Amino acid sequence: MEIKGEYRIAAPREKVFAALNDQEILKACIPGCESLDKLSDTEMTAKVRLRIGPVSAAFGGKVTLSDIDPPNGYKISGEGQGGVAGFAKGGAVVRLTDDGGVTVLAYDVDAQVGGKIAQVGARLITGTAKKLADQFFGKFAGMVGAPPAESA
Repeated sequence: MEIKGEYRIAAPREKVFAALNDQEILKACIPGCESLDKLSDTEMTAKVRLRIGPVSAAFGGKVTLSDIDPPNGYKISGEGQGGVAGFAKGGAVVRLTDDGGVTVLAYDVDAQVGGKIAQVGARLITGTAKKLADQFFGKFAGMVGAPPAESA
């Protein structure tokens, strides 16, 4: 399945790129993320608990960053195992461009699922994947594009 989208973030491109590489920001934005541990500058392990239709599972997996082009974007790839629920794997190409004082974050996701979760139906899986992508990028845009806190 392929999912594409775009978000306008009220922050400089360099700040958005730095946030895309910040473990704590990513952990806070990933829906259902229980842990995100950095192994190196390009590899992380994650534990995520998700519900897709009637199937609920905890996925453990690895995330890898590649084609890193600061501050223009990168490719993020991952795969996870959800035990009897099945597996999920995929990647996203994330591109950042300037547009009149804001950063446009465009993403192009390609994902595959197998096992029990693949049996719930392509429409439900695609709808859930779009919802999860919107939750992640919406929260990310809100955190990174938020105005700085005023000092007391």
